[in-house]
Amino acid sequence: MRPLTWLRQELRSRPFVADMTLAVFLYVVTLLTPGGPQPPGAMWRGQVQPLTSYDIALATVVCGALVFRRRWPRVVLAVAITGFVAYLVVAGGRSPLELGLGMAVYTVASRNPRRHVWVYGGLVALVVTAARVVFAGSTLLAPEVLGPIAFIGMAAAIGDAVRSRRAYVAAIEERARRAEETREEEAERRVMEERLHIARELHDVLAHHIALINVQAQVAAHLLATEPDQARTALGHVRHAGKEALDELRTTVGLLRRPGSRDELLTEPAPSLDRLPDLVDSFTGAGLKLGWLIYGDPRPLPAPVGLAAFRIVQEALTNVSKHAPRATATVRIDYASDAVVVDVADDGESDPGGISSGTGHGLIGMRERARSVGGTFVAGPVEDGGFRVRAVLPTPRKNSP
Repeated sequence: MRPLTWLRQELRSRPFVADMTLAVFLYVVTLLTPGGPQPPGAMWRGQVQPLTSYDIALATVVCGALVFRRRWPRVVLAVAITGFVAYLVVAGGRSPLELGLGMAVYTVASRNPRRHVWVYGGLVALVVTAARVVFAGSTLLAPEVLGPIAFIGMAAAIGDAVRSRRAYVAAIEERARRAEETREEEAERRVMEERLHIARELHDVLAHHIALINVQAQVAAHLLATEPDQARTALGHVRHAGKEALDELRTTVGLLRRPGSRDELLTEPAPSLDRLPDLVDSFTGAGLKLGWLIYGDPRPLPAPVGLAAFRIVQEALTNVSKHAPRATATVRIDYASDAVVVDVADDGESDPGGISSGTGHGLIGMRERARSVGGTFVAGPVEDGGFRVRAVLPTPRKNSP
């Protein structure tokens, strides 16, 4: 590390030591700067005046106050301007305390808003001008009047520029910090969404087939001794449902393992309402009384909408088979002009602790699927008995060329 870089870092880490060093430096420079009254036409650099105890005392007070310029900038400015005026009252010539006064003005300017800076700067310039005119006998346009005013203005401008730069750097750092926090929150949100997406897919793939396997296994166990042919048929349904479950699970896991976003996954071939007859057959084969109706003109649906509609019907019928197996269910699909309406209802009494309570993962998954494509979802018991699920999924048609 370079010596100057090391020294700069050390002084920044110890502001009190830095201010003390600055005060000592300005004190030495002030004592070495000639002051006092000058003869007309003389160059002030060549008129070195002997130091008096009064000069040393004022320099000590003004430069000593600079040690505390960060803590009490306005107080230090007041001390500096007072020492400046006091010197003019006694000596009446060029004041060697201009450096201390300029540093005090710079400190105030670097730590206050711009409108306050120019007010303080204007007041200091006014006091310096009045003191020069009254106590030194100078005119308003004399160099010894205009010089200190220009020096004060320059100190105020530099201090304001430093304050602006610090504010800009602080704003950039704050923006970077917030961007980092937002990036982390966005990453966490995406991870959570993907976890919910995977959980929903696996639930929808497995719940239907596991429910059918459970029903057919119970039928086979009940009929195994009395009607072995029907028990064998039920076991065949179990085998078929298990095979379909494995196939869909393998397809889903394969899609999830592929790199890409969720939107890319949803564009893969996925179940849609064109597989509704097979879905209905699987439930009727398990003994569920089921009818289905289609209104409107069936048309190909966007992949996400078709998948959501199919899964909602599948999950709704799965809930009926689990919680109201003796009920009669009806599936209605309405192809509207700008939406597809999925309506699944049954006329049985659902388990009060089951789907009617609205706390199962099935209802949550159906609601999330409807919202994921911008649709609405409503589920609940009906007045005449039974349970109803209704989802409206928007399907905006592309404008014809």
